[in-house]
Amino acid sequence: MTNEVTSTETPVNAPQPSGIQISDLQSILNIIDLASTRGAFKAAELTAVGSVADKISTFLSVIAKQQKEKADAEAKAKGETAEAPAEAPAEAPTEATAEAPAETTTDAPAKE
Repeated sequence: MTNEVTSTETPVNAPQPSGIQISDLQSILNIIDLASTRGAFKAAELTAVGSVADKISTFLSVIAKQQKEKADAEAKAKGETAEAPAEAPAEAPTEATAEAPAETTTDAPAKE
């Protein structure tokens, strides 16, 4: 048995693979959430169920991050070749985010 991850992007006329897909894992996570909401698990089972749900969630997060990085790399290869302009906007929101709470704090007393 192999632990291969296949892409969820398949041509319309292509035969569907028989293995587990990323969308199947998301469905499993949704089923676990629904079943736990409806009280389908006993208290003693919750640790094991939660552990599996956490593993699936972490795996899906890693896959989503990899797909985003791949899409960003492809977009960069197609359009942006200079690295400096791409990095500059990434730094600006960090500084603005750090300053935002300070401005909110000074505005709050003025409104009272």
